[in-house]
Amino acid sequence: MANLNAYVYNGEELEVSASMKEDFNRDGFIIVRNLLCQKELAILEEALQGPDSLTAYAYGNDDGDGRKATMCLWNHPGNDVTGAMARTRKLAHTAQELLGAEVYHYHSKLIMKEARTGGKFVWHQDYGYWYNFACLFPDMLTVFVAMDACSPENGCLQVLRGSHRAGRIDHGAVGNQVGADVGRVAELEKCLDKVYVQLEAGDALFFHCNLLHTSSANNSDQRRWAFLTAYNCNHNSPYAESIHCQKTTLRQLANDAVLTTGVNRNLSGKDVVMKQDGKYVTLAL
Repeated sequence: MANLNAYVYNGEELEVSASMKEDFNRDGFIIVRNLLCQKELAILEEALQGPDSLTAYAYGNDDGDGRKATMCLWNHPGNDVTGAMARTRKLAHTAQELLGAEVYHYHSKLIMKEARTGGKFVWHQDYGYWYNFACLFPDMLTVFVAMDACSPENGCLQVLRGSHRAGRIDHGAVGNQVGADVGRVAELEKCLDKVYVQLEAGDALFFHCNLLHTSSANNSDQRRWAFLTAYNCNHNSPYAESIHCQKTTLRQLANDAVLTTGVNRNLSGKDVVMKQDGKYVTLAL
């Protein structure tokens, strides 16, 4: 298996070492194993179940092959356990250290690839979208936390190592989705290592907003759920309003905040993004 730039969380403060920064800057990503323990995963799982949970606001995106990847998306952390998780130092402070500047919560989402039906995502960069949301610089990253084991069979992420150094690539229609220029991606595939990001539940991938990534459909009998939080540097707050928020104060919490918050479904203040008639709208809760 290719080197995955993997580190292991020991349950205390997550120190961002020089080697972590070097890996992130060179390759565009690092992995932190065991970032969430089994009890934290169980709390998160329970909080996302039921008609009063965030999953009530989920919507599906057709991948062009008759399958859908379902997601729910929100702009502000809010007061529930998912907000507590996004504010933990092991996510937020680590993101800040990797980017080298103070950050705020740009948005979070839950991506649900169900067994046998979960759809694919074409090659893209997050900044390929966020550039159009009035963010001037690619000073942003995403933390992908696996709620289930992620494998090639159930549609784990694939990344092109070091592709963030190619800069922002033009994005446009690729089938039924918006993705990176297919010709340019094809050339980058010839010279960069494609990595299948295989994770266990509780592992996390921190990746740069210009890192090219894709994922296949879930052809297995195992679902693939993931919790993602995007952080933006304070100095990079969008210059105009868009579907995601401008700079807000991020109050970071202790690393055990999920455990102390428990199963909390109080969705007030989250500003959920919904898809209606092909357009994105925000719903203040």
